[in-house]
Amino acid sequence: MGERNTGKMGRVSTQPSESIILNNRYQLDERIGSGGMAMVFRATDLMLERQVAIKLLRTDYSQDENFRERFRQEAKAAANLAHPNIVTVHDFGLDAGHLYIIMEYVPGTDLKSMIQQRGRFAINEALPLLIQACAGIGYAHRSGLVHCDIKPQNILITPDMRLKVVDFGIARALAGISPDEKTEIVWGSPQYFSPEQAAGGAPSPASDVYSLGVVMYEMLTGRPPFSAPTTEELARAHRDDPVPSPCKYNPTIPAQLEQILLKVLAKEPSQRYRTADQLGRVLVTIAEQSETATSVHPPLADEPADPPPVFEPPLKPARQPSNSVRNPPISTPALVNLPPRPASSAVEIDWLTWILALLALIAVGGLIPFCLWVFYALNPPF
Repeated sequence: MGERNTGKMGRVSTQPSESIILNNRYQLDERIGSGGMAMVFRATDLMLERQVAIKLLRTDYSQDENFRERFRQEAKAAANLAHPNIVTVHDFGLDAGHLYIIMEYVPGTDLKSMIQQRGRFAINEALPLLIQACAGIGYAHRSGLVHCDIKPQNILITPDMRLKVVDFGIARALAGISPDEKTEIVWGSPQYFSPEQAAGGAPSPASDVYSLGVVMYEMLTGRPPFSAPTTEELARAHRDDPVPSPCKYNPTIPAQLEQILLKVLAKEPSQRYRTADQLGRVLVTIAEQSETATSVHPPLADEPADPPPVFEPPLKPARQPSNSVRNPPISTPALVNLPPRPASSAVEIDWLTWILALLALIAVGGLIPFCLWVFYALNPPF
């Protein structure tokens, strides 16, 4: 991977009317997204004959030498991440004044669109997705990378509900732009920034955990914890305001899950889970407990109850007693629950006692002849 300025692409419009080939290899097919810093295209890799996604950064960012170097370093670090819950980076470079990054194409939609369409998620739907997000982000944390811009727009969901996190490294690269542009970019998604990021501090893995907590809050309640008309007010809310109870907007959230969510959204990084891996393990435990509780629930009205146990009737005696009052019949369950009858002492044989008695008899019987022999030996009759 590297940067090559071929000059073959020309100016890219937001809606290309003709086929444009980037770097003599990637044919732009359709624009599938856009934002303040870049446009995203579905494209075809003509060399490998596969679909890819291309993020094309704005020209003014691409012309900043410091940003270009920072972008190259961050793209290389992101390309080394290989995890099923992270969008793979294939290539990056510069063509005709445009920085670009080539990524794995993920069919489906982003999490933000799903929240807007569905409102809040059921808990058993949200937890598997959040666990996948924690797995991908936790893997990046173990690799020494912090995302810095976790938000639903950067979380992609495939039709079979597989989750992939996108845009690792780009937010960190944007930290190197000029101060006048920094405000516009850093506040591109202020609803999901951690308090330390809102205060201008350096992000850490705990910052990603906070942003993931905001995403979790929005999935379970249908709304982010803080809303404000300006970025300054949002920054103040993240730093100072208490988090509204999620149960206020979704009473079905269990108390244990609410406590976890409020811990994730703590103002101080030291009070949160330190990495996404730690949060993921906690959510796995909650999901397992939820599945166990569901599997042992009592049968509902439309569910067939288990049939009563079938007891085998006892064998009938050869002769029935004539007087049924003095000999009332015993119910079958009573017979089943009777303790086993102890063996009669009359028929028990203590074999050990008999053997010892026999040995004693043999010993005594042998001793009598011996005594008689000794007597006659000492007192002969003549």
